[in-house]
Amino acid sequence: MSCRVTDHALATVDRYRERLAAFTALPSVGGDPAQARAMEDTRSFLEGLIAEAGFTNQRRLGPADSGHQALYAERLEHPGAPTLLVYGHYDVQPPEPYDLWHSPPFEMTERDGRLYARGISDDKGPLLIALHALAAFEAVDGTLPLNVKLLIEGEEETGSPSMPAILNENADLLSADAMLSADGGRWRADLLTLNVGSRGSGGFEITLRTAAKDLHSGRYGGAVPNALHEMARLLAGLHDDAGRITCPGFTDGLPEPDADERAEMANIPFDEGAFADALGTVPQGEDGYTTLERLWLRPTVELNGMWGGHTGAGGKTVTPAEAHAKITLRFPPGQDAARAQDAVIADLRARTPAGATLDVFDVRQATDAASVPQGHPLLIACGDALEAVHGHRPRHVRMGASLPLVNMIKDVLGIETVMFSFSTSDEDFHAPNEFLRAASIPEGIAAWVAVLRRAGALDVDAFTPYRG
Repeated sequence: MSCRVTDHALATVDRYRERLAAFTALPSVGGDPAQARAMEDTRSFLEGLIAEAGFTNQRRLGPADSGHQALYAERLEHPGAPTLLVYGHYDVQPPEPYDLWHSPPFEMTERDGRLYARGISDDKGPLLIALHALAAFEAVDGTLPLNVKLLIEGEEETGSPSMPAILNENADLLSADAMLSADGGRWRADLLTLNVGSRGSGGFEITLRTAAKDLHSGRYGGAVPNALHEMARLLAGLHDDAGRITCPGFTDGLPEPDADERAEMANIPFDEGAFADALGTVPQGEDGYTTLERLWLRPTVELNGMWGGHTGAGGKTVTPAEAHAKITLRFPPGQDAARAQDAVIADLRARTPAGATLDVFDVRQATDAASVPQGHPLLIACGDALEAVHGHRPRHVRMGASLPLVNMIKDVLGIETVMFSFSTSDEDFHAPNEFLRAASIPEGIAAWVAVLRRAGALDVDAFTPYRG
């Protein structure tokens, strides 16, 4: 059955691409103070698109003198109909190292069916897909099929530090029946999927000091501790030879994958060897679990960086007094994230060698894993929309990455979030040569039109059991 809104949205894809080129040309690196002007230009750019889509009551949320404000707007034209909070973010990761890019990071370039630019997959392309679909309803029908509130964040890539206060201070303004996120990413390009959950996350940094100052490695080496040696031993002790995390209490209360979960995962087409080959590596991880189980249902303690001593050009015969490391953690469903993170820190402190001191700092708030209830009406509507566009049902999958905002939304607004992004996990976001598949654009636009129609046809009471 033809849909005039879909037809219009697809007929104007060239306009979408022009706007995407303009959007990605704005170097909205939220973590770089030098890009404050670009962040403001990006907010103004989006506010123009939002107004064109017929949204009113535009406002900026959060303090103007610190951080980067979120954008809000609404269309509340259907009393008694469901209200969706539609989310995306406009900030991007830094582009460095520039020399690894094959084209300028802030100049959208097409090669072999892929559009390259920083932030094009995470999250500018997917966010613009949602806005393009919403604008198509305005152009054709003059109204949306349900009530929609927009929340477009400017600090997602720096951990959303302002978002807890924004949500708490504007809980009534942002109240909705569910959130539909243009951020989140699809799992694979060759398999139709719908994300139903993500792991939680945490992290911190440590500094280990073994002496009052760096020492000459000839005069003192072998007679005093070397901070790098001791740090290596300390971090290696977080796992045993079977890949298990050894910190006492870390996995207390964590359920094992049940037979149904394992059977469901085994039924998902997945080649572990091909997965590793594509990354130029080999499979590795906790013994007794498949790769998918390790990614979705098991925790991790990951060393993200370790340094100390001399790291510049040339040699330097030094016995370092300090070593440093950055650590992140991922928490699967059923694990108490805060307690597990505390267990790792306690273990590191307990195993700090005699005579050394360990400083733990920049400790992030640990967030639990997120899961969408299988019967949630928006999840069902998203599945129906994808089936309408592709001709078959999507498989439900989880993601190993984390979206802390989902937990914030649940805790403060009491609503569930369904991820409906049309980026794909292999599109090198956070790395040089980030890209978005051109084929994802019409697919995403058609699916967003379809899900908005289906959500608008739902009884608002269907959301009641899933509101906190």
